[in-house]
Amino acid sequence: MLQATSETGERKFIMSPRHLIDLADLSVSAWEEITRLACDIRERTDEYYGVCRGKILATLFYEPSTRTQMSFQTAMLRLGGRIIGFDNPGNSSVSKGETLKDTVRVVSGYSDIIAIRHPRAGSARAASLYSRVPVINAGDGGHLHPTQTLTDLVTLRHEKGTFSGLCIGLCGDLKNGRTVHSLIKTMARFPNNRFVLISTPDLGIPSYIKDYLAGAGCSFEEIDNLAEAMPLLDVLYMTRIQQERFPSREEYERQKGVYVLDGAKMKLAKKDLIVLHPLPRVDEITQEVDDDPRAKYFEQTEYGLYARMALIIKMLNGDVKHLDPAPKGEAPCCANPACITNSELYLPRTFRKNGDLLVCDYCEERTLLG
Repeated sequence: MLQATSETGERKFIMSPRHLIDLADLSVSAWEEITRLACDIRERTDEYYGVCRGKILATLFYEPSTRTQMSFQTAMLRLGGRIIGFDNPGNSSVSKGETLKDTVRVVSGYSDIIAIRHPRAGSARAASLYSRVPVINAGDGGHLHPTQTLTDLVTLRHEKGTFSGLCIGLCGDLKNGRTVHSLIKTMARFPNNRFVLISTPDLGIPSYIKDYLAGAGCSFEEIDNLAEAMPLLDVLYMTRIQQERFPSREEYERQKGVYVLDGAKMKLAKKDLIVLHPLPRVDEITQEVDDDPRAKYFEQTEYGLYARMALIIKMLNGDVKHLDPAPKGEAPCCANPACITNSELYLPRTFRKNGDLLVCDYCEERTLLG
């Protein structure tokens, strides 16, 4: 996070790095500053109209979305800016075989900031290599979803009043849940948080997230029984079993419906528990839970609007269009078949060493050094 001074002497906030690919790239103080601004926008929304007048947000959504896409669009409109983009790649030149690189190079010439959602892990980082404007990761496959985590932080600030000392339960598809991965990496940076990871063995949390928790010194346990966890939790983060992440319908059918939060389980919970969910839900939270005052997932969606308004303001403040040199890399292919480098083959394949492991710079897949 940097501060710059304008010609008038006014202090300016500038994002560093200029792209938001992983919330962990920012400092804790940066998260807190963005969430404070989001809270101020919520209280004084009309005063922020026009802050982004003359600016254009491009939304490149290669996957379906309701809340993320519409909240980004609403955020820019409420700030006085405009929007371009697509919500179906079939209606763009992607359907003709255009690469991600070419799409981003073109669209960054038309816009001032880009929000991208893509089914491939590491796609937002790939887009940032070829963009002249800031890129926001609006979800890259089963990898990360940093703006959902900003939404979650704003929700926690309002509903719990703290980011620390919480017992946080995460339930459902923890293997493919990008919202889960981003939230864990973020909340592990605050003191005295502990995690209860509730899933079937097949949908357990990836090893790189467990490594992150261990490296941060966080306490966590993995269990497969939601009812058993309920009395322990200050926050319960439910997720759906994501059909689109399974290779076959049969595998999805074996996992769906295993975890259902209902009124009976809510009776086991603390009186000050809050229940969050990135939505959409399918069958993992029954309708009766909606009327419980501890259910905060609809409020959570509104907080997401203010979080994205705050983020857009911060990322556009002081940014000048430019293209950073792309890295060079001729490493072996990433072992993760869902990694963007295995579909966009021109991308430089780059890794970093972590002990005896090679870690993909795009999707964080770990490979044991031979």
